[in-house]
Amino acid sequence: MALTRRKLLGELGLLSGAGVSLAALQSLGIESPASAKATQFGLPKGSGAGKRVVVLGAGIAGLVAAYELRKAGYAVTVIEARNRFGGRVWTIRGREQVAQIDRPLQQANFGQGQYFNAGPARLPSTHHVILGYAQRLGVPLEVFVNSNQSAGWDFAGRVEPQRRMINDIRGLVGEMLAKAIDGHSLDSAMPTKELKDFREFLGAYSGLDKKGAYAATISSGFANWPGAYDRPPSAVGRLTMRQLLPSRAIGLPYFFEQIMDMQATMMQPVGGMDRIAHALFEQVKSSVVLGTPVSAIRREGDKVRIEHKGGVTRADYCVCTLPAPVLARIPSDFSPAKKAALKGVEYLKSAKVAFEAPRFWERDDHIYGGLAWTDRLNENVIYPSHGFHSPRGVIIGAYVAGWTHDDTPEAFVQLPIAEQIRISAGSIEALHPGRSRELRSPLAINWGQVRYSEGVGAVGRDFGEDKRGPAYDELCKPEGPIVFAGEHLSYVGLWQEGSALSAHEAIKLVQQMAVGQTVS
Repeated sequence: MALTRRKLLGELGLLSGAGVSLAALQSLGIESPASAKATQFGLPKGSGAGKRVVVLGAGIAGLVAAYELRKAGYAVTVIEARNRFGGRVWTIRGREQVAQIDRPLQQANFGQGQYFNAGPARLPSTHHVILGYAQRLGVPLEVFVNSNQSAGWDFAGRVEPQRRMINDIRGLVGEMLAKAIDGHSLDSAMPTKELKDFREFLGAYSGLDKKGAYAATISSGFANWPGAYDRPPSAVGRLTMRQLLPSRAIGLPYFFEQIMDMQATMMQPVGGMDRIAHALFEQVKSSVVLGTPVSAIRREGDKVRIEHKGGVTRADYCVCTLPAPVLARIPSDFSPAKKAALKGVEYLKSAKVAFEAPRFWERDDHIYGGLAWTDRLNENVIYPSHGFHSPRGVIIGAYVAGWTHDDTPEAFVQLPIAEQIRISAGSIEALHPGRSRELRSPLAINWGQVRYSEGVGAVGRDFGEDKRGPAYDELCKPEGPIVFAGEHLSYVGLWQEGSALSAHEAIKLVQQMAVGQTVS
């Protein structure tokens, strides 16, 4: 049986005790990338023939559905509870106020040109559909640095640069394999000639000497940096296995950039992650009604009636993109099976903390983009990948999603906002001693308490594996003229790509119904 990425992560996750959390796995994306053909998606032009469709939610799924339906000639109304579009694709700028359930009101205080991507952080090159919309709508992209060998790893109270950790673990693993080969412990593992070739390969791959021992090279970093004239470089010493595996939380960082949709370089829209949502909105804004929470979803014969703030909207069909926890509480005429499926969906309660500061990470430590990793509750520090050498930038002091331990999100989000900020600032201080005093304008987003989202996406029994369960299958089915979409109804969970792909599938069902085909 082929070794899937999820199985690989599960096996390697043994380094972290209980393994890499399901939440973290989901936040890395799932399954193979969408076919490039999906970027050419489109319903037959004029096929809508004026039929009315109401779309619930103006996140990526809702905006994509509205955009494609309007192009096909449908009369579309998009109803959004928030006073902004984009859903979980939320970029915070200026002095925007941030209200969260059971949390104190916060206000951003970012300088001109600064922004905080509170939701999605990056775009993989394998996400052809969302990148296709960026290209089609003229949204400029730039590189997002997802891995930086200069960034620090802070585990068990010790900070080392990523390059030292990565190279030394490879060296020590190679040394152990070489010893096993030289001691004839692997003679039965492969034919003699292949074993000889593999042993030779290990020397170069792991930096071994002729006796098969690993001694740290300059790939792991410099004790003395190379200079001119009489200043040759010298390598740092090798770390011990105990130092390389100091914490049960360190498993995922070692192979993070080898994951299909976590390449070392990724993409981001210039000016903020919400730029693609903004471009879609510009195409459909005459159809969008903001600040209008839905109060009931009803059926009238073979049509739909949506009750909401300010009145009622009737349509032939409905594309419902509301998050499952929100949708489960809205009175509806859904079947018992659909209601039960909605109630069983668990959402990941991820969190982020951001600061604005002088760019000390570039000025003092020469770190240009990338991620630092830690076993503290904040899990990640993310350095900005744009505006290099400008005076100030927004640094992400926490991106909590279960990357290092499955209990981390729950533990972090239970803390008061002030404590989350303190932990995040303390993590930056460990990585950059003396610089936490330069951090300003802290802002914490706890997605489980963001109204109308209540999490960043579906996880759990029926949504956490490549083979989905009964609740997923049920939510993919229409309820008469009502179809459903959202990242949770895709195999690319917790990504914008999944939202767009699910929107395509949902409106294909609408199209089938519109031309009189039976949809089960």
